[in-house]
Amino acid sequence: MTTILCYGDSNTWGYDPATKDRFGPDVRWTGVLQRILGGGYQVIEEGLNGRTTVWDDPLSPGRNGKAYLPPCLESHRPLDVVTIMLGTNDLKRRFGLTSSDIAEGAGLLADMVVQIGRTAAGTPPVVLLIAPPPTSRFGEFGEMFQGATETSRGFAEAYRMVAGWNHCAFLDAGEVVVSSDLDGIHLEADEHRKLGEAVAGEILRLLPVDRSLDAVGR
Repeated sequence: MTTILCYGDSNTWGYDPATKDRFGPDVRWTGVLQRILGGGYQVIEEGLNGRTTVWDDPLSPGRNGKAYLPPCLESHRPLDVVTIMLGTNDLKRRFGLTSSDIAEGAGLLADMVVQIGRTAAGTPPVVLLIAPPPTSRFGEFGEMFQGATETSRGFAEAYRMVAGWNHCAFLDAGEVVVSSDLDGIHLEADEHRKLGEAVAGEILRLLPVDRSLDAVGR
């Protein structure tokens, strides 16, 4: 069994921008990923609304991705692949961060996965660093995310650079999906499908050939 941990925020949790509830398991991109990969794979969803990369949010306690990652890696061990898609919440005006700051925070998490996470063979898991898509037209979150759109447009380049520094795989979600105009930051149902398909393709590319062929043959 190949185990994949998907570590992220509300877009990994499956927040529906239309209803403000959670999409069903089959709609969330993690569920799409599971369906494509098949029974030889286990996809673990670790999404939390409001989660940041490495920052404590004074208005939303318990959202620091760096603080929760080590016990998360231990509790789900062994892990073959860890995807990290965080950074959107770091765009909040109260943090005052640049795209480079945010990408470096995500890169720190990637390094922690290599240092702490382990496969059944005792080796580090494959890390897939995903740059979140740029934000769109804001609704109710406009004041909270003031200035975020311009900063988020720098995610792709900044995350790609950090992935190179940390020798991990990279996927630019902005090339695959767009944030909803309903609230500016969340993914609608069809975008979840597109992202799940893209991540599945990247994981099959990254894993050993025999695993990939086995999954495709199902």
